[in-house]
Amino acid sequence: MNFKKIEISADSSPEDIAPFALSIHELLGLPVTMRSLNKKGVRIEKGKILDNNYSGPVLEAVLKENKTIRIIPTSGKYAGIPVIVVPVRNKEGYGIAAIGVVDLVGTVDLGFIFGDYPEVVKQVQECVRARVTVP
Repeated sequence: MNFKKIEISADSSPEDIAPFALSIHELLGLPVTMRSLNKKGVRIEKGKILDNNYSGPVLEAVLKENKTIRIIPTSGKYAGIPVIVVPVRNKEGYGIAAIGVVDLVGTVDLGFIFGDYPEVVKQVQECVRARVTVP
């Protein structure tokens, strides 16, 4: 069999990164966005690539800062929805791509779900507050 190799680089095209992004989408069942440093990427929802020329403000910020960002964007396709975007780093630690998903922790009403467990709610809220970037 002849298997195609999947490589991610700073110059990966949307076609190059789509199989990886689709795998993450299938694993999590959440909308996924991904782009490389030098080229736009993909936006995937409900099992389909909806945009193969995609970029968003948080993907771009992650590539610029080379760090994970949890935020509720004020612009872009996911404005008003908590997201988490992480860099994909090469061996030297440089961010060569970014991949993002909807942040489920930020969308869950913890008080409702853990109403009978106030200490659990308090601990989770403290953890979330420590990680969320406020716009």
